[in-house]
Amino acid sequence: MSFFKDVIGQEDVKQLLIHSARNGKMPHAVLLTGPSGSGKLPIALAVARYLLCHHPAENDACGQCNSCKMMDHLAHPDMHFAFPVVRKKAGRDVVCDEFLPQWREMLGRNSYADLQEWMRVIDAGNQQPQIYVRESDEIQRKLSLKASQGGYKVMLIWLPEKMNVECANKLLKLLEEPPLKTVFLLVSEEPDLLLPTIVSRTQRINLKPLPESDIERYLVERYMLPVEDARDIAHRSAGSLLRAVENVHLGEENKLCFELFVNLMRTAYKRDIRSLKAWSEQVAGMGRERQKNLLEYCQRMVRENFICNFRQPDMVYLSPEELQFASRFAPYINERNIISVMELLEEAQVHIEQNVNPKMVFFDMALRMIVEMKQQ
Repeated sequence: MSFFKDVIGQEDVKQLLIHSARNGKMPHAVLLTGPSGSGKLPIALAVARYLLCHHPAENDACGQCNSCKMMDHLAHPDMHFAFPVVRKKAGRDVVCDEFLPQWREMLGRNSYADLQEWMRVIDAGNQQPQIYVRESDEIQRKLSLKASQGGYKVMLIWLPEKMNVECANKLLKLLEEPPLKTVFLLVSEEPDLLLPTIVSRTQRINLKPLPESDIERYLVERYMLPVEDARDIAHRSAGSLLRAVENVHLGEENKLCFELFVNLMRTAYKRDIRSLKAWSEQVAGMGRERQKNLLEYCQRMVRENFICNFRQPDMVYLSPEELQFASRFAPYINERNIISVMELLEEAQVHIEQNVNPKMVFFDMALRMIVEMKQQ
């Protein structure tokens, strides 16, 4: 776990960070950004292991020293984490240490995990994950301590855009006057939501989507897939290892999103108001993170169905089941309604993020979709 050799692709980024660490030119704060599934968190973990390793080799940590043994369990005393969590009791802020066992277990299983998986692990329900202000006090306290191993101290902040304003301002002060031999690793999915002053005090490294060849090779080696199947899945994964693994398993969440999308479009076309009301009530009970995931899925399906009309198979990223539905549905997404349908879904997503009543948001969206489905 958490070696550079375990990170799929991203060779240029890995070499840049290794070179910086080996030559004593590691920035005090690194901001890793890029699309979901590109490997930001695994790279951050590999950098942390390399910095803390007592006998680092030319291209990776040794894996044998006491520091590496502790990193195997993400239990190094100089390795600190901050990540979004939810309140266990109303009105009381929580800190990440209360969720460390679940965090270590999830990363031990899958270091490419995303926020949606983390929310399932901690059973977040309808709560919106945050990094609360108490966490900034914990960060200050931990980094004020002397490094137990005499080397670096590393603070890895996963999804720093989830920090509330007060917490972000306290982090800014730490970045302005960082403790000696301390490295901050910020792993962000939405860097535009970060305070510009925080971004300006980091070295930003943008990861690109993974090449299809890297994903294909991983699927063949890890899942023993036939080359043709691996190539097909890699093509549909749009540079995301997360999406590739989801496509291998076609998990329950993906199946549910597909079924909900199909039901929405069919009932909107039929102008079945009662069924649309039932649909919106079902979605309203799913929890906000899953609702946002559904809306993102719907936007992807709308884009892909629009592209299907151009009859260029290499440009389409759909599973066989999705493709079968698209063969009949694609003509209903055309140049007359593609922009307005996307705007409708994006508006619903903004309202969900702003904690608007989900029953109102989804029923309104479903009713307005009736008009869009008639734009042929």
